[in-house]
Amino acid sequence: MGSQNSRKINQLLQEWPKGTVATKAQLDKLGIYRQLATKYIYYGWINRLGPGAFVRSGDTVDWRGGLYALQTQLGMTVHVGGRTALELQGLSHFVPLGRQKKVILVSDQPEQLPAWFRNYRWEASLEHRCLSLFERVPDKGTAKLDCGGFEVVISSAERAVMEQMRFARTNDDVEQAYQLMEGLNTLRPNVVQDLLVNCRSVKVKRLFLWSAETVRHAWFGRLDPSQIDLGKGKRHLYRGGRLDSKYQITVPKQEELPGV
Repeated sequence: MGSQNSRKINQLLQEWPKGTVATKAQLDKLGIYRQLATKYIYYGWINRLGPGAFVRSGDTVDWRGGLYALQTQLGMTVHVGGRTALELQGLSHFVPLGRQKKVILVSDQPEQLPAWFRNYRWEASLEHRCLSLFERVPDKGTAKLDCGGFEVVISSAERAVMEQMRFARTNDDVEQAYQLMEGLNTLRPNVVQDLLVNCRSVKVKRLFLWSAETVRHAWFGRLDPSQIDLGKGKRHLYRGGRLDSKYQITVPKQEELPGV
């Protein structure tokens, strides 16, 4: 193999964090096109993970290493969101046991994850949703998860609980959202305010404010609800519940609230 191609594989390996996927786009960026990538596979330097995706030979990669590639190499908006983001920040009571835990991935824009990511047998059950929940997401609406040698973008706690509320469709979902809110006594009111102002979902905004006020978090008093568009009319969120007159949503009766 020529010295130029040797330099290319050395550059690739130097810039390639262990535990992550390298996509065809990343190899193309370094001038490593299909024929040369095939040679690297032949020489045992890299292995094919799927169409357009590669891993270091002998390396172990999990879903986080795949997500890293989607975010940094393909420029996708997909991130860890909802309950999973809260779990990874130690803010959820619902941490699943076993290796096949459920991981919620959220895209801010309509986008389809590549086939190599969708079809690979990761040691987790991945659920991908496209939400477009916010007009604009403030910088503090995201956080970084340290994966040891690389980082992936996840939702901040303030954003993650709103995403989880957007998923709520059943009584159990609403109760779970309330329970999640119970543990969020350190949310940043300025971030909450910014997200609620930019939130497109009336259901999410009303459920969030009702939950926070009912739990009596100290930061709730620092919000300015007058700047948040709560829409008009009633919203039926909880079957067989009661109508909260302030937020015009059906919610669990007092005696049905989790922990009461």
